[in-house]
Amino acid sequence: MRSLIFMLVLCCFYSSVSAQSNFFNSKKAYLGQRRPNDTPRVFAPQMLVPDSGIAMGRSAFSADGKEFYYGNSMHWFNSKGSRLRYFKYDGDRWRGPFVLNYDYFTPTFSINGKSMYFAGRGDGKHSYVFISHRNKTGWTNPVVFLAKNYGLYEFMPTNSGTFYVGSNANAGNVKDYSTYDFCTLTISKTDTVIKSLGPVINTPAFDGDFYVAPDESYMIISYKEKPDYECELGITFRKSDHSWTTPLNLGPLINDGDAHRWGEYVTPDGKYLIYTKGTSEKDCHLYWVRFDGLKAKLRKEALGR
Repeated sequence: MRSLIFMLVLCCFYSSVSAQSNFFNSKKAYLGQRRPNDTPRVFAPQMLVPDSGIAMGRSAFSADGKEFYYGNSMHWFNSKGSRLRYFKYDGDRWRGPFVLNYDYFTPTFSINGKSMYFAGRGDGKHSYVFISHRNKTGWTNPVVFLAKNYGLYEFMPTNSGTFYVGSNANAGNVKDYSTYDFCTLTISKTDTVIKSLGPVINTPAFDGDFYVAPDESYMIISYKEKPDYECELGITFRKSDHSWTTPLNLGPLINDGDAHRWGEYVTPDGKYLIYTKGTSEKDCHLYWVRFDGLKAKLRKEALGR
């Protein structure tokens, strides 16, 4: 009898996992949008912004693909009027966009999916990371998770418990973005340690927009930054000794001329890269592109495997 019960539980578990993973292969996944190939396509423009403002910054799908969160702002460099919006699949169709909260941006799921990190307004002297937790009705109100006198830009968790941020660590003013590097941040009961990833992937200019894989195997970064923050997207892979490869360009289809590119994010199934691109506020959108094949190709070029 115990064996039978165990087998039934096991079957239900694998059926649930299979159903979640299969949703990404359904026509209704990704807000029901037509899939892109190697050429980037604007992601759901009429759905994301049915009224006013710009869809921009990092976005986030839940692990089962049935929730999508993104930032909606009125302007590039002014957070006034910013709001986090989301869509939710109800088993039949996508509903939304709803407003999750105001004056927060950069939604980032925790590794277990039970919490979400955000950026929000600071006091001009410190950087803040806020956190919400899932409850029976949705999400709790954001509260401060971390506050530091150095940058905590594009905060991201990983499986190991190490966080990644764009930061000036303890060097310079928190508002001096030219001093920001890609960094790791570790938190213990007694200390918080932040460390630059070094000169191979960092430059004397701003280094802060990125996506890191949960297993820390690669990072997609905004690099070749110009003084007005126009840039290209590249990828760097972590070696067995935990150093990083020289960034490789994601190619001319993604880096098709001068533009601002940021908000890098890879969907939970690993197939698509979503990012923000614009030459101005007027043509700024979320774009998406097929990514898994490109990543495999560049990984082989960088690591030989």
